[in-house]
Amino acid sequence: MTNIVVLIKQVPDYTERELSDGDNTIDRENTTAIIDEISSQAVETALQIKDAAGDGKVTVFTVGPAGAKDALQKALAMGADEAVLLSDDAIAGSDVVQTSWAIANVLSGLEGTELVIAGNEASDGRSGSVPAIIAEYLGLPQLTHLSSVTVEGGNVKGKRELDDGVYEVESALPAVISVNEKVGEARFPSFKGIMAAKKKPLNEMALGDTNIEAGQVGLDNASTKVVSAAPKPPREAGEKIEDEGEGGKQIAEYLVSQKII
Repeated sequence: MTNIVVLIKQVPDYTERELSDGDNTIDRENTTAIIDEISSQAVETALQIKDAAGDGKVTVFTVGPAGAKDALQKALAMGADEAVLLSDDAIAGSDVVQTSWAIANVLSGLEGTELVIAGNEASDGRSGSVPAIIAEYLGLPQLTHLSSVTVEGGNVKGKRELDDGVYEVESALPAVISVNEKVGEARFPSFKGIMAAKKKPLNEMALGDTNIEAGQVGLDNASTKVVSAAPKPPREAGEKIEDEGEGGKQIAEYLVSQKII
């Protein structure tokens, strides 16, 4: 039996994303929140591992405001067995180190966890470091940025794609892994799954239910902060080639110059 915990990230809808006045943090109160796509793919990965094993349990976990329950409900509707939400006003504004500490603290109390799965990076912060920091806090091996994952014989295996090639990596369980967008599309929740999700356990926790102290988290205690922000500049027009008989050659030369081929 494989007990898997999937770290869920709820993010502001990118079409509405705005920053709060004064501290340059994302204005989550006035923005529609959705489950991050890579989190859905991490859930799918966990469900496929459970299906292949024929048994096991998938728990989804997130840190965030009360509205984060929407993201957890979607994961439950996809097929996860239960959910955990750590929600406390004192956590608001935490940076990646603090957030990872809070997550690791809760994970250490979830007995029997053999595998922790996360997306490689969230679309609202793109730090790409939370899974690695969690693994460090928990003292567990980490396999990150995986494009495929299998679990067998007490080991987790996967493929990690880098610019210089594809690496096959493996670790004994328990372990922490992160997956990238190539791991596979997430399933859509069925109507039956949506109805079943309403009856599945969703455990809400506050700081008082953990060993986390208020002084260890929160915007005022963060070790990093956003000092400024600016809109992404518009994309410049690409190079246009007029085909007068040499178009194919010119395109090939351009692709070579960009090291695409």
